[in-house]
Amino acid sequence: MSVSYRRIIRDGLWDNNIILVQALALCPLLAVTGSATNGLGMGLATTVVMAASAVAIALLRGIITPQIRIPVFILIIATLVTLVDMMMNARMHDLHKVLGLFIPLIVTNCAILGRAEAFASRQPVLPALLDGVMMGLGFTLALVLLGAVREILGSGMLFANAALLLGSWAKEMELVVIPDYKGFLLIILPPGGFLVLGFLLAGKRLLDGYLSRRREANLVLADVVTG
Repeated sequence: MSVSYRRIIRDGLWDNNIILVQALALCPLLAVTGSATNGLGMGLATTVVMAASAVAIALLRGIITPQIRIPVFILIIATLVTLVDMMMNARMHDLHKVLGLFIPLIVTNCAILGRAEAFASRQPVLPALLDGVMMGLGFTLALVLLGAVREILGSGMLFANAALLLGSWAKEMELVVIPDYKGFLLIILPPGGFLVLGFLLAGKRLLDGYLSRRREANLVLADVVTG
């Protein structure tokens, strides 16, 4: 089966985004995106698991029989999540404490199992790896965007405690966007996550509609010019 790498990239980041289109993995999305830093940490951890599991499953697709494929996929994903969880606990302990239970719960992220079943198990290693990376980055993008909006509106900060994730150099990323801001607690709480997510989904639909109308107008103009 031939694949378009450009299509894989576009699907993962935008057209088939795990959050903004498929509406999957909403539990960690709403729970950990009180800040952009938390969203970035969860997104990158999920991206590593998605990419590594895609490679492993693509390599083993000729060995895994259809009857046992789902348990095997879950076992591979669970093993990788355990390794990521242990690495974060050792290297990024403070962030690991913040994300807490949601790191092990990456195992239950249906988007990872869904991509394993729908794509990685049917494609060679390179397309599977690219799909895993792009889907993970699209997921990360949505988490960081949602976390950034909630953090700015909720506390007036952006990338607070980024040094916990990226090291001491990331102190420069920690910005006070709205000085002397008392904060809006509701936005940081889970109900605020639902509100901000709704606006992001609406914004994506509006942008997609605008881009679609623009493409159609360009096609009509091209037909007039060439006709």
